Amino acid sequence: MTDETLANLRDAARSAVPVVQGVHDGQLGAPTPCADYDVRALLNHLFHVVVSFQALAVKGQADFSSTPDRLGAEWRDRYAVESDALVRAWSSDSALRGESPVMRMPQGFVATQALADLTLHAWDLARATGRPYAPPPGAVRELLPALREAAPMARQAGVFGPEVATAPDAAEFARLLGVAGRDLAWRP
Repeated sequence: MTDETLANLRDAARSAVPVVQGVHDGQLGAPTPCADYDVRALLNHLFHVVVSFQALAVKGQADFSSTPDRLGAEWRDRYAVESDALVRAWSSDSALRGESPVMRMPQGFVATQALADLTLHAWDLARATGRPYAPPPGAVRELLPALREAAPMARQAGVFGPEVATAPDAAEFARLLGVAGRDLAWRP
């Protein structure tokens, strides 16, 4: 993990907060670009990512086998608090070194996974709820080559859908969404 990744993680977390906080209760059952998730399930997944990757930053345990329901009281404000805690956890020098005992991958790669989840799922949520979302340009620049490399493994694991073709001159974020199996034209 580099200082650039940490800055991108911070920016991605900050960019996701207004999207999450703008979700209305009446939208929780709406579909999202992630076929397996409605808005409520996607919010719970995003919460789970933010909390679990805090634990992974300190080389603790994280269980991705299920996603707990975290949309209790004050969930919008709690998401902002947990996002800040995620960035603080990855700001530690020890978070940057070694291998994740849970994922058996370099910590830098684990941080990039957190960055990808925040960036992609913030778009998914914004698209599903009609919220504006502008991804941090640095995050997009960092993620595009990383996700191109990881895409075959992610598709095999069912994390990404089939690649969606984009025009050669498409914006970087549109290409990133395509690599991750997201259709920029998706609408609820």
